[in-house]
Amino acid sequence: MDDSARAEGAVTSRVMRRLLPFLLLMYVLAFLDRANIGFAQKALQQDTGLSNAAFAFGAGVFFIGYAIFEVPSNLLLHRVGAKLWMCRIMVTWGLVSASMAFVHNATTFYTLRFLLGVAEAGFFPGIVYYLTRWFPQSARARALGVFYFGAPLAFIFGAPLSGLLLDLHGAAGLNGWQWLFLVEGLLASIVGVWAFWYLDDDPARARWLTPEQRATLVARLADDARFASSHGPRSVLASLVDARVLVLCCVYFLIQAAVYGVVFYLPQQVAALLGTKVGLRVGLVTALPWLAAVVVTWIVPRYADRTGRHRLCAVALLLMSGVAIAVSGLAGHPAISLLALCCAASGFIAAQPLFWTFPTRYLTGAAAAAGIALINSLGGLGGFFAPMARTAADAALHSTGAGLMVLGGASVLAALIIVVMVRPPRDIPLADARASNARAS
Repeated sequence: MDDSARAEGAVTSRVMRRLLPFLLLMYVLAFLDRANIGFAQKALQQDTGLSNAAFAFGAGVFFIGYAIFEVPSNLLLHRVGAKLWMCRIMVTWGLVSASMAFVHNATTFYTLRFLLGVAEAGFFPGIVYYLTRWFPQSARARALGVFYFGAPLAFIFGAPLSGLLLDLHGAAGLNGWQWLFLVEGLLASIVGVWAFWYLDDDPARARWLTPEQRATLVARLADDARFASSHGPRSVLASLVDARVLVLCCVYFLIQAAVYGVVFYLPQQVAALLGTKVGLRVGLVTALPWLAAVVVTWIVPRYADRTGRHRLCAVALLLMSGVAIAVSGLAGHPAISLLALCCAASGFIAAQPLFWTFPTRYLTGAAAAAGIALINSLGGLGGFFAPMARTAADAALHSTGAGLMVLGGASVLAALIIVVMVRPPRDIPLADARASNARAS
């Protein structure tokens, strides 16, 4: 290994140790605040009189506000910097999420869920864009893979926390679901203030890197940017109408439909398997699929970076997830259903960091900020349609497994579109990928 390769590996490892744990904490809180209504569902419906259809619409309307403001939010992040904009996003979404404790009818439920989407808009694509400013292409899947631990960790640690908060029913005169929203929302606001002091906008401003490390990282990222600018759109408008970006919007829509069609109802599905109500016990069991997802998301992106097989791995994971989602609703035995949920969560979580290596290969600068945001916003609408599609399918066929069949089909269709329409990215040479992986390990 030459000196330049050794220096690049050292600085990449240092950036991972510095940034990823904090970004992971941010994502855990983000995912928890958008998905905790799954734990609050029954109690919330009982106290407010929300119907199943009203709950499904409110769960999904979050993504409408999210989609409308995604692109403007990411362009503002590109302009003003990550530390200021991420602070604004987290503080406002935390306050809105905490306000969910005061929901009393369908109107306030819809309004606050929509505003939560508006407040959080730009967070996830902003982080993906931010990672492209710090990690070379050869290390990006691994960095994104660690960041994606946020979703399963939100349930591994957040599910028992949510169950425990629900068990505080009656404390200080508040219902358990009110404690759930208040505590988890205010945690996000606190971390948002911390983000302003902790994050740096780019490597050139990172005082925790030596001058030599800054120069090494900036030079490598400049090489990636030159490659991207020669193979992809260079302007904001061009990225928004790029055919490759629009195909990826469709793929991500299907992935998110599978994710949130499962996530929003997972606590209730596990409670039904156990024959009990949602509480600490259900929270602990619900954590098992996400623990499996952490393991798979650690292993597969690292393998993909080492071998360059990002596309093949993504397709295999989505196929596994689609089949497992369907099986989880059809299996007659609780243990089989739980095992299927473990495979489903592992598949649709681990596939996503691999998915994001497709657009970040050829998008850079403002075009990357806009293109990534468009993919996430239009794709995220899958989270709006999924709860209603699942509810409608279950009602039409009078079966609790019908909706899960639809969601499983969405994941399988996403895999097929990648096979047919997503051209394999021009990966770095295999030897370079292996060397980079070895250096950063």
